[in-house]
Amino acid sequence: MKKTFSFMLVMMIALTLVLSACGAKNNEGGSGTNTNGGTKVESDGTGKDFKIGMVTDVGGVHDKSFNQSAWEALENVTAETGAATKFLESKGEADMEPNLNSFVKEGYNLTWGIGFLFNDALSKVAKENPDAKLAVIDSVIEAPNVASITFAEHEGSFLVGVVAGMMTKSNKIGFVGGMEIPVIKKFEAGFKAGVAAVNADAKVEVNYAGDFGKPDLGKLAAATMYDGGVDIIFHAAGGTGNGVFNEAKARKDNGDNVWVIGVDKDQSLEFGDEITLTSMMKGVEAAVHKVSKDLIAGNFAGGTVQELGLKDDAVGLPATTKNVPEDVLAEVAKYKEKIVSGEIKVPTE
Repeated sequence: MKKTFSFMLVMMIALTLVLSACGAKNNEGGSGTNTNGGTKVESDGTGKDFKIGMVTDVGGVHDKSFNQSAWEALENVTAETGAATKFLESKGEADMEPNLNSFVKEGYNLTWGIGFLFNDALSKVAKENPDAKLAVIDSVIEAPNVASITFAEHEGSFLVGVVAGMMTKSNKIGFVGGMEIPVIKKFEAGFKAGVAAVNADAKVEVNYAGDFGKPDLGKLAAATMYDGGVDIIFHAAGGTGNGVFNEAKARKDNGDNVWVIGVDKDQSLEFGDEITLTSMMKGVEAAVHKVSKDLIAGNFAGGTVQELGLKDDAVGLPATTKNVPEDVLAEVAKYKEKIVSGEIKVPTE
């Protein structure tokens, strides 16, 4: 297997350094004292007295992407510490505030909101429950009881744009987004910039499905693009993106040379190397795992905002890939260095 970055190992180390640096008082090797609705709960460090809840966005917990990464992190926290973990799924934005409040009112020690769409609901819940501890991915909420984790998606997307720009045969490339919101626009902007950096002749067609949980819309968008000659599609659409893979597989089975670039996780593990060119990895799992275990250790980083990017190895390509040639990976590595050094500033919109 051809190698690019030692992504996950380095990312875990980097996140440990970055996130722990912004934590509260450190209780290394000892018991942590945490507040649960104003009542102190003593822990021996095993997590057995802790409850951590997670509310998904509309993509659901089994989206094979964003929400699933976060839930797998909490499953690992349970396995490692004995903490009780639970998720609630949001079928729409109207479910988000009630779901968050459900965990808060039940005295959960930490409640996660997964995704930018939680901005309003989690802000309100945090303000109304100042003793509750909350955390959010992909949104910035300035409150002393909220830990905000964001990612430089545009930087990692630039790198997969380099891959697409160098590997397209038709010079027609697609981007399928879930909803047209700032975080997904960052994916689009970085991807288009990466393509343009290596292939001035390539054109990127953009389609926003308007939802993160409807694979049929992703399949329809992909079908339209492939029919128009697109041979590589990068999706940032959560569960909707599963439909992009479904369409690519059907085309591949008929002999078409089409590809998908996955998102958030190494989606080749789910959909196979035969249709997954590579993926834009995002360290959601590592971040949720780290912040949750910090809570148990007494180091909850409330009131902090962290943006994690290429410099932290928190975004980028998977550690291994079968389908990207060594010469392309070498160019990816060069561009990564230029972005980290500041020589290249990747656009966000």
